[in-house]
Amino acid sequence: MSNVEDFDYEDDDFQDRNPLRKVNKELEKELKALRKEREELLAAKKENTFIKAGIDPTDARFKYFLKGYDGDLTPDAIREAAIEAQLIEAPSPVNATSDEQAAWSRTAKVAAGSQTAQPPVDWQARIDAAESPQEVEAILAEARSAIQ
Repeated sequence: MSNVEDFDYEDDDFQDRNPLRKVNKELEKELKALRKEREELLAAKKENTFIKAGIDPTDARFKYFLKGYDGDLTPDAIREAAIEAQLIEAPSPVNATSDEQAAWSRTAKVAAGSQTAQPPVDWQARIDAAESPQEVEAILAEARSAIQ
């Protein structure tokens, strides 16, 4: 019973003689470093996605939302969740002013007029063919509205 009980497997001399153990420890250190890098990369990717969704990660209002969000990591899904949580407002549709609407209306009329193949109206012939003064005034009102 002498030498077997006194043998220490953790002896430094034994570790130096076993090259596999040394390589294994190096690989474990490398794996730990790679896992840490992966976690940092995933955190940066998540932060970038939140920024694309219009959420400022440095803003204190979004602190718990950033930590607690576990949904789909797409900007649209994050934006929808933030709107649902009333952290951001839904984008309002662009409202054109009345001048812009009038301009678009005129443009549409011009475009519609250029695509039709109707012959021009002979207003003089219609007025000459009218049988009453009321009919003449109706033709003139129609002519005015067609010009505008």
